[in-house]
Amino acid sequence: MGSRRRPAIGMLVIVALATMMGSYFTFAAVRGDHGLFRRAEIAAQAETLRAELDRLQADVARMENLTRRLSDEYLDLDLLDEQARDVLGVIRADEIVVR
Repeated sequence: MGSRRRPAIGMLVIVALATMMGSYFTFAAVRGDHGLFRRAEIAAQAETLRAELDRLQADVARMENLTRRLSDEYLDLDLLDEQARDVLGVIRADEIVVR
């Protein structure tokens, strides 16, 4: 007399809950606010911002150099001549203007 036992309803509920929880945590680990996709997105954004920071620092260094070259302590006559002619729109007699 072999009696077949049905799985207990409680056991099926536990397996279903465990499966749903595992699925939820897997989804959250991959797609959540702190998941793998978000981490990759943040890394790419950080790299873009680092490149922009480097570009801005180079611009600041160039501007500081030009400012220093036009300061009272150190006057670059060539730069001063270039700036004055650009602002005033004048040329020397020995120059040829090409437009």
